[in-house]
Amino acid sequence: MSHGHEKKTLRLDEVTIPRNHWWNTFMVAGAVAGVAGIGATFALGAADHHQLYYSYLTSFMYFLTLALGGMFFVLIQYAARAGWSVVVRRIAENMMATVPVFAVLFIPVVLGMHDLFHWTHAEAMEDPILKGKESYLNQEFFLIRAGIYFAVWIGVALYFYRSSTSQDTTKDLQTTRRLQAISAPAIALFALSITFAGFDWMMSLDPHWFSTIFGVYTFAGSVVATFAFLAVFSVMMRRAGLLGGVVTTEHLHDLGKLVFAFTVFWTYIAFSQYFLIWYANMPEETIFYRHRWENSWANISAFLALGHFVIPFFFLLPRTIKRNATTLVIGSLWMLFMHFVDLYWVIMPNHHKHGVHFSVIDVTAFVGVGGVFLASFAYLTKRHATVPLGDPRLPESVAFENF
Repeated sequence: MSHGHEKKTLRLDEVTIPRNHWWNTFMVAGAVAGVAGIGATFALGAADHHQLYYSYLTSFMYFLTLALGGMFFVLIQYAARAGWSVVVRRIAENMMATVPVFAVLFIPVVLGMHDLFHWTHAEAMEDPILKGKESYLNQEFFLIRAGIYFAVWIGVALYFYRSSTSQDTTKDLQTTRRLQAISAPAIALFALSITFAGFDWMMSLDPHWFSTIFGVYTFAGSVVATFAFLAVFSVMMRRAGLLGGVVTTEHLHDLGKLVFAFTVFWTYIAFSQYFLIWYANMPEETIFYRHRWENSWANISAFLALGHFVIPFFFLLPRTIKRNATTLVIGSLWMLFMHFVDLYWVIMPNHHKHGVHFSVIDVTAFVGVGGVFLASFAYLTKRHATVPLGDPRLPESVAFENF
């Protein structure tokens, strides 16, 4: 809720990144890391295409889910007509506006289709189970669906981003009303697209396996990592003096509560998926967990349960942890790490079936894709004000307090 504090008027120079500010090194460093990392990934992977594309897909999905999570944050804040989140919403807008870059980064996934997806091989369709799925699992329809996903994401992201940033100068209240009105149908499009993208790009790596809850599982991991990212960068930008002094402990507390809540939500979805498959005991479903509970993958499975739920649950539970910037960042960085472990656990057992096998290509792919994402994010951050100056609820957000 908001409190009757004196209204704070923000000047543009308070929320604009100066040309010589150290924050701009993120863009340069990210670009260098992106080029070097992707170059090293393809150089090292020349002798092992399977490892190359599996490592690349893992990092691609990691950073794409951050961008899509940013989109969800923006859409849900408009749909809820939220006031508290306005001062941190521009960070999420910059995250979602990187989506067009991922359309380009998707090219290696297309190039590696035959190494990634067993169902792309003609002989695979001799399998009667896969033959029954051929109308969906075929290369042409796969590419058409991917084009639809990116068209939806890019259209939604750029429309909301450009509307919000233009409102910084126009101060047009109709912009907010319009975005609130279309946020609900945009959420429906987002939900369908992220669900089917999860089916296509991760679940179909094992084309015999299926789970109707997998789309929600993909969403849950995406959102908890996004709230963690928002918490980390809100603290960093606040300490760098780039948010006009309007992001307070109250906002960080709410971000911490969201990280905590969606950690529990992810656990609920992950356990629901496991429990229903265990209870039904159907071989075509249990095979997913059997592969992940054999050899050294069992250690990753146990670590995922411990690190993605037990540790963060008790760490983030106290109010004082969420209201302290340092401890909130520690918890959020841990959740960002565990999101990668989660995606690694989903994707990699399809390649390394007999146990965990970490590769230097895993690192170079993460650095490469992550560098491109951070460079794009930093570039967008410096283009416009770091806070939505034209949003009519900005004063309410500035005065926000938790009770």
